[in-house]
Amino acid sequence: MLTDIEIAQNATLKPIKEVGEKLGLLEDELEFYGKYKAKISDSAFQRLAEKPNGKLILVTAINPTPAGEGKTTTTAGLGQAMAKIGKDAVIALREPSLGPVFGIKGGAAGGGYAQVLPMEDINLHFTGDMHAITSANNLCCAMLDNHMQQGNSLGIDPRRILIKRCLDMNDRALRNVIVGLGGKINGVPREDNFIITVASEVMAILCLAKDMPDLKKRLGSILIAYNYQGEPIYARDIKAEGAMAALLRDAVNPNLVQTLEGTPAIMHGGPFANIAHGCNSVRATRLALKLADYCITEAGFGSDLGAEKFMDIKCRMAGLAPDCVVVVATVRALKYNGGVAKADLAAENLEALKKGSVNLKAHVENMHKFGVPVVVAINRFGTDTEAELQVIDDCCKELGVSYALSEVFGKGGEGGMELAKTVCEVIEQHSGVPNQFAPIYPDSASVEEKIETIAKRIYGAEGVSFTNQAMKSLKEIKALSGDAMPVCIAKTQYSLSDDPALLGRPAGFTITIRDLKLSSGAGFVVAYAGDIMTMPGLPKVPAAEKIDVDNQSVIHGLF
Repeated sequence: MLTDIEIAQNATLKPIKEVGEKLGLLEDELEFYGKYKAKISDSAFQRLAEKPNGKLILVTAINPTPAGEGKTTTTAGLGQAMAKIGKDAVIALREPSLGPVFGIKGGAAGGGYAQVLPMEDINLHFTGDMHAITSANNLCCAMLDNHMQQGNSLGIDPRRILIKRCLDMNDRALRNVIVGLGGKINGVPREDNFIITVASEVMAILCLAKDMPDLKKRLGSILIAYNYQGEPIYARDIKAEGAMAALLRDAVNPNLVQTLEGTPAIMHGGPFANIAHGCNSVRATRLALKLADYCITEAGFGSDLGAEKFMDIKCRMAGLAPDCVVVVATVRALKYNGGVAKADLAAENLEALKKGSVNLKAHVENMHKFGVPVVVAINRFGTDTEAELQVIDDCCKELGVSYALSEVFGKGGEGGMELAKTVCEVIEQHSGVPNQFAPIYPDSASVEEKIETIAKRIYGAEGVSFTNQAMKSLKEIKALSGDAMPVCIAKTQYSLSDDPALLGRPAGFTITIRDLKLSSGAGFVVAYAGDIMTMPGLPKVPAAEKIDVDNQSVIHGLF
């Protein structure tokens, strides 16, 4: 059996110029990065501005498990399947981070015969967007430290620096550092810490900005520190936003690639959904909606994280409304939620499956709370039995939702035709009805009310508790009008709660908010729940150990 990378390396790609032409893009609107990648210039946005939007399909999933769910694979396969049934579709995805690529999770380009290509490029340096974001963020940090070194005319308090340096790599050794050691010439000594690039506010800004002027304004609005008088200091106060925007000049434009079957795919931005807002860029999604009848996008991790943030942050800010949500699940993952060990998931276990199906029910019911139609996609494995699939059938009937089996991993677009037809049918059924989508909380709610609404209505918590540090941060955030902003809760992806050990559909728990941060440039408040960290670490056996390059410069072991 071929590995993902072997399948990708055996594929015949279309020149990206042809992919662009298929989408209706002009050659002058493409900035080529070799033969199979291109950035889409701002002129395309301007030319297509008045064109009607296509239908927006969001792909999300149950809570991730070691058994795998295949959300990105389903997204890519659904795009390929749309073409198989004669529909005009384009995929809008996030870019992978090097952290998971070399860590444990893997990349974000799909798998099997439902991949986005060129796979090696996408999962490694791609078009340099991650590096540009890292550089822009760290330039601001360098200018801030330099300002304090060169007289500190703004009176910045080194104990109250908010912006953190970042790196697109899992490196737990950088979670807590001391900078400025080595004498007066080397700066002001202070405690600091790194975060992973995909959790940075600069990443969030890139993904939420509508154009370059908006990007630059948002960069200038990043709250970077407080001065000795307790007054806020923004990136614009140290005149950092211009140079930061210059570093992001090319990165602000979405990237055009393709699937194994030549379906157009736009990849742009890559915030994690557990510690950031988990959605690709607004610019990529808006452009995809202009270029095809169907735009298929995804949000990271389970619907309690990425999909909730897609609805409450991205859609709210960008004026978007999904026409259908696809919730991806597997029999194996639901059995895991029912208490079956990973090593025993291949064996039929109807009781565990029924027990674990409450997790699927929670995610479907949560999506209905936003007023959107839902389709369940069962990513089928060869070990799934007819009796187990009947349990899923009964579960979906109880929920009143359509579902389809998906075999895109092994069969590509052909294996997703049933899913594609089901999604189109559901959208058609609602075509004559005004879109009922609405965020789950109003803008007017307080930060505490917004957090409590998500915790109770989406997670199923009994309530929320705030630590003393969180209450202190909340007071400062409210003083800077943070109450008007949506919230981005950072918590574990493995559970609906903030405890990764609580599988299925936990009850009787409380969400603990240990701290909050105002992301004033991005336009939301980040709430840190439980022990979630913004700089992940590598596992005992990182995926990097299996990656190599042979004498012909061919990469092996990537996936």
